[in-house]
Amino acid sequence: MPIGRPSRKTIYAALFGNLLIAVTKFIAAGFTGSSTMLSEGVHSLVDTCNEVLLLYGLNRSSKPPDANHPLGHGRELYFWSFIVALLVFALGAGVSFYEGVAHVLAPVPMENIGVNYVVLALSALFEGYSWRVALKHFRSSKGKNSYLDAIRESKDPATFTVLLEDSAALAGIAIAAVGITSAYYFEMPVLDGVGSLCIGLLLAVTAIFLARESKGLLIGERASAALEASILEMARTDPAIQRVNGVMTVHLAPDQVVAALSAEFRDNAKADDIEACVERLERRLAAERQEITVLFVKPQTAKRWKDHQAVIPPD
Repeated sequence: MPIGRPSRKTIYAALFGNLLIAVTKFIAAGFTGSSTMLSEGVHSLVDTCNEVLLLYGLNRSSKPPDANHPLGHGRELYFWSFIVALLVFALGAGVSFYEGVAHVLAPVPMENIGVNYVVLALSALFEGYSWRVALKHFRSSKGKNSYLDAIRESKDPATFTVLLEDSAALAGIAIAAVGITSAYYFEMPVLDGVGSLCIGLLLAVTAIFLARESKGLLIGERASAALEASILEMARTDPAIQRVNGVMTVHLAPDQVVAALSAEFRDNAKADDIEACVERLERRLAAERQEITVLFVKPQTAKRWKDHQAVIPPD
């Protein structure tokens, strides 16, 4: 099945939800003086900016090739996904740690605690809707893999970034509720700062995981085994090809793949036959696997292919 374009609906749902949540959390933090609520407001504001960057990356990645970028701009999405991870760590986790340390060292009693609970309830409602949209879209593409394996194998950072951000946001709301309640119930304002530190730790772990996955995509990851198998099968059925040695693929974007096919042509094949073969393969790929944006075909013996593959360590 061809790979579809990443869903913008998922990102828009998260964008508008986080913007509303950020505004309400900052208002609540101003009324109550809660460090945890302020950290949550920063968290939601960072998430809002992240969705804007992901949309920007999606738009840039769809630009056609030009003289300076002959393979297109697909990796713009992977670059901006990596920037999102850095922002979650630097701003989200950094501000939460700062607020937490400040309120642990100089605890301030909260006021109007009821406002916090109302905001947390609304935040859970908005965030839950966004999380549900992201989860539904992710489930449709993960197949039989576990969620962790599906994230590791996914070539669409926009979807799993939103899903992980929303999951961290829901966990952060739970942490905020525990921190605010314990600080009020035990009359220990320092626990509000501890809650902020816990939110910072949560965001730091999320950011490190996102950065790791985005880095792999930015460097260049191979396409799925199923996609590679379909390319090899097309090549095997072509009358001009005697032996298919293998194929190398790399994702430029979720729906943009460059493929390099190694094949041994028949001894009687002429230059015109090889050109016609390449054109046939390109037409079939354009009709059946639109995600293959560029195909390179290299006439090569099986021995040369094996020698080249021998220097590449197994996964």
